[in-house]
Amino acid sequence: MGSLPTSLDIFLSTKFTHLVVGGGTAGLVVAARLAENNSITVGVLEAGHAAYDHPGINVPGRFGETLGTDYDWQFATVPQPGLNGRSLPWPRGKVLGGTSALNFMTWNRACKEDYDAWEALGNQGWGWESMLPFFMKSERLHESDSEHQLINHSYFNSKFHGKDGPIHTAYSTQYGASHPFWHKTLHSLGVDTNRSHFGGSNVGAWTSLTSVEPEQRERSYSATAYYKPNAGKSNLVVLTGATVQELLLTKSHSGDWIASGARFAYEGTEYSVNVDGEVILCAGSVQSPQLLELSGIGNPDVLQAAGIKVKVNNPAVGENLQEHMMTMMVYEIDPAIPTVEELRTDPDLAKAADHQYETTRSGPRTTVPSSVAYLPFSHYLDPEDLKRLGSSLHSAPLHQTGRRKDILIRRFTHDQRLGQIEYNFDLSNYSPFFTSERGKKYATMLQMLQYPFSTGSIHVPVMKKEGKRTTVDDKLVIDPRYYGGEGGKVDFEMMAAAQKFADLIVGTKPLADIIVRRAWPPPPPDAGHEGDEDFGAWVRDNTVTDWHPVGTCAMGGEGVGDGFVVDARLRVYGVQGLRVVDASVMPLQISAHLQATVYAIGEKGASMVLEDWEKGREGRS
Repeated sequence: MGSLPTSLDIFLSTKFTHLVVGGGTAGLVVAARLAENNSITVGVLEAGHAAYDHPGINVPGRFGETLGTDYDWQFATVPQPGLNGRSLPWPRGKVLGGTSALNFMTWNRACKEDYDAWEALGNQGWGWESMLPFFMKSERLHESDSEHQLINHSYFNSKFHGKDGPIHTAYSTQYGASHPFWHKTLHSLGVDTNRSHFGGSNVGAWTSLTSVEPEQRERSYSATAYYKPNAGKSNLVVLTGATVQELLLTKSHSGDWIASGARFAYEGTEYSVNVDGEVILCAGSVQSPQLLELSGIGNPDVLQAAGIKVKVNNPAVGENLQEHMMTMMVYEIDPAIPTVEELRTDPDLAKAADHQYETTRSGPRTTVPSSVAYLPFSHYLDPEDLKRLGSSLHSAPLHQTGRRKDILIRRFTHDQRLGQIEYNFDLSNYSPFFTSERGKKYATMLQMLQYPFSTGSIHVPVMKKEGKRTTVDDKLVIDPRYYGGEGGKVDFEMMAAAQKFADLIVGTKPLADIIVRRAWPPPPPDAGHEGDEDFGAWVRDNTVTDWHPVGTCAMGGEGVGDGFVVDARLRVYGVQGLRVVDASVMPLQISAHLQATVYAIGEKGASMVLEDWEKGREGRS
C-alpha cells in the first residue's frame, strides 16, 4: 500500500475488528499501536487528506500558515458576552494528523499535580506516575550537547524523556535575537530557570523543546511519525476524505446499546462500515461530542431539539468545555533585529530563507517560539488577594461542582507552586488586532491562563426546520463562555493582573535593551506609577483562544449520573464497544500545551484497548 491512505474499494472490502474515527493526533497513535497486534485489523476514517509534502506543515518556521486554509475546519464560537460580543475563530486540523499538523510544535508537560487531579476524580491509573511511561513511550528525544545547553538554556533530565518513541523532539539550532535575554531578564525578576521542566513541575523559565525531527528540521507529527512507518501493514487501512455522519449503534438481546460501526460520506455518497470489536472515537474536543450527539448519546433536550432520537441519556456530553485564554501585547523593537514577519512581507528575504532551509536545513525557517515561563499567581500577586478571591469562590455558584470545584479552588491558594500563567515572548507581531507599521519591527508577549474557571459547552444546533434532523454539516454551537459567571470574573481579574507582570518583564533589562516602545495596547497618555495601569477593558477586547480545548467527553465517576461521559478506561457510559480517546476526555484543564499529553492519552488508550482485546480472545478460546 505504500505510505498513502487506501482507496474506498479496499476500505469497504476489508473486514475490521476495530474502527478509529478521526485520523488526528490521538487517532493515529491508537491505530498504529493496535496494528502491532496481528489479530487486529483496524480501519481509520479521516475527513482530511494526507499532506506529507506541504511546506506550511513541514517547515517549522512556517508555523501558522495553514490556519484558516483547507487544512483547518475553521470553526468559530458563538458571540461571547465576556468578550463584548465577539466571536472567535477556532482552528482545528482537517488533515491526516489533525491538529498535530497545524500546531506551533511546542512540546511540554503539565505539573504532576495536574494529572494527579484526574486520578482524584476517580480515574485510577491517570496520575503522574502512571502517565509517565506513556509520555516517554511516545517520544524520541534528541539531546542537546553541553555547549548548546550553556548558550541556550536547553536543559533536560534524560530520565523523564523517551529515547525511541515515534515523535522526534529536539531543541532548535537557532533562536531569535531576543532569546539570549529571556532567562537573564526572568532571573532579575526572581524567576529561576527550570532545568527539568518535564519532571513534574514546569514552573520557572525555560527554553521550549519542539516536536521537530533534527536531521531534516521538519515537523514530527502523528501522520509522519505513527502512520507513515506503518502504512504498509495489511491490517492498518486508512481512508481519507471520509466524513463520519454518525456512529452505528445496535441493541443487544439484553437491550444494551452496542457500537457496531459508522456511517460516513465519501465524495458525495454515503457508506457504512461495521466492526467485530470496538469503535474508538478520536475526533477531538470539538467533534467527539458532536458525533456522540449525532448518534443519539447526550442531553435529551439537545438531541430532541436537533431531531435526533435519544438512545443514551447523558447530559454531560458536550459540557465541561475548558480552554486556555490568551492575550498578545505587542512591542516595537530595534529595527536592526530580523523577524519572521519580514519573510511574510519581503519576497526576496523569503526566497533567500527558503533556499537556506532547502540546502542547509538552517536559518529562520527552522525557528519556532521558544522563550517560555510558567508562573504561579503568587509570584506577582499579594497572597491576601489570592486568599480573598479563593474564599469567595467556595460559596460562588460555579459550573464546576464537587471534587472538580474543590481542586480548582485549591489550585488558587498562594501555596500552590503551579504554572497558573504562561508567558511566551517571540519576535514578530502576533496580534490580530494590531497592524504593523511599515518599516518598523515588533515582538509579542503572550499571556495564557492555564486553569480557567470559565466553563462552556459544544453542542449540535437545533434542526433548521421541522422534520429535518441536524447533520454533521450543520454549524456547531461552540460556547466557551469566556469570563462567564462568578468563576469567569476571577479569570478576568487574573488575566488583567497578568498583563502588568508581562509589561514588567519586557521593561526589565536586558530584554528592555531591544525594546523601543509598547505598541499594543498603547500606553495611556496619563500613565502614572509603574503597575497602576488598568488593563481590564483591553483584556476583554483582545482575549483570543490558545487553541487548547478539553473536557467535552470528560472521564470520571462510575456511571451516567455522575456528570461524566467515559469511565477510567475511556469507555462511553451506556454503550458497549465504544471509547473516546483524545483531549475531550481530560476532566480538568492542564498547565501545558496539549500535544504531548494527547499523544500520551493515545498511547494509554491503545494499551487499554489491546488489554481488553486479549482478555476477550482468551475468553472466546
